[in-house]
Amino acid sequence: MSTVPTATGEEINVADLGVTLPHEHLFINLMRERRGDGLVTDETLLVEELSVFANQGGGTIWDLTTAELTPGSTLAADPLFTATFPGQTRAADNVLAVARVSRATGVKVVLGTGHYRDPFIDRALFDLLTIDDVADYIVRDLTEGIPGTDARAGIIGEIGADQWFVSATEERSFRAAARASRRTNALLYTHAARWPVGHAQLDILSHEGVDPTRIVVGHVDTVADPNYALSLIERGVTVGFDTINTAAPSAVDFRVTQIVKLIRAGHLERILLSHDVCLTSHLRASGGNGFGFVLDGFRAALSTAGVTGEEFDTMTVTNPARLLTGS
Repeated sequence: MSTVPTATGEEINVADLGVTLPHEHLFINLMRERRGDGLVTDETLLVEELSVFANQGGGTIWDLTTAELTPGSTLAADPLFTATFPGQTRAADNVLAVARVSRATGVKVVLGTGHYRDPFIDRALFDLLTIDDVADYIVRDLTEGIPGTDARAGIIGEIGADQWFVSATEERSFRAAARASRRTNALLYTHAARWPVGHAQLDILSHEGVDPTRIVVGHVDTVADPNYALSLIERGVTVGFDTINTAAPSAVDFRVTQIVKLIRAGHLERILLSHDVCLTSHLRASGGNGFGFVLDGFRAALSTAGVTGEEFDTMTVTNPARLLTGS
């Protein structure tokens, strides 16, 4: 039976992953863009927040917090980085904190690795290292483990572009991630918000020879074009409706309408659902929906629109498990 690595260092059978939220963040630092709202570091609070998902029957989250987003971690200031350039890994103290939250809640956590997007990418890193060098470190995280921990990453991502185009540095990041994916068959999850930049990302990944079935393009639900998700699926990838972090009726209706349309067109197996919790304001303690909305209000909205329980389980249990193992 196929297994996947988790933040606690355990290898978990795919059959035991259960209901999965495939695009989330626990500890994160987005202060460069979000000021105080972008810093989430309270371990006790995160245990309380993630316990909501656990109590709903949730089993697993994918924590796609890359090195640049870990609280207190500046790659160029990392003494390990200055010595041997391992900065492209997640900081060990962050991984250890994630593991403690996982143990406290019973929710399994699969870790991501790689690099995020401008303006967070450390450009000095990509000036110092070749694309293949960066790919080597991503492969290390996936196969040998994250230095200072017992954990291996299980996913490459989230790898992103900040605008409607892919910048030169972001392109190098995508190419490194692509080469690491080809070497390991690891799933590659992208950040493609607001603009239909997922196609430009796919062009780069395709040029590098990545199998589209090993790619998830994220944040399709932030792009206004109602045909965008379908146009990506037609290129062979899976899409993430993974910013389901508001209960505003218009936002819920937009997502539900698109998902139902894709399901009825025969694309049920190409859809993932998640919240992308990444801000203090997303947490229930701050009045947000936290990690519990997909299995609560959003599932109810899908049901009202005619999505069956079996179809919901395919999106939240079957699809994530299949993608992790490539089976």
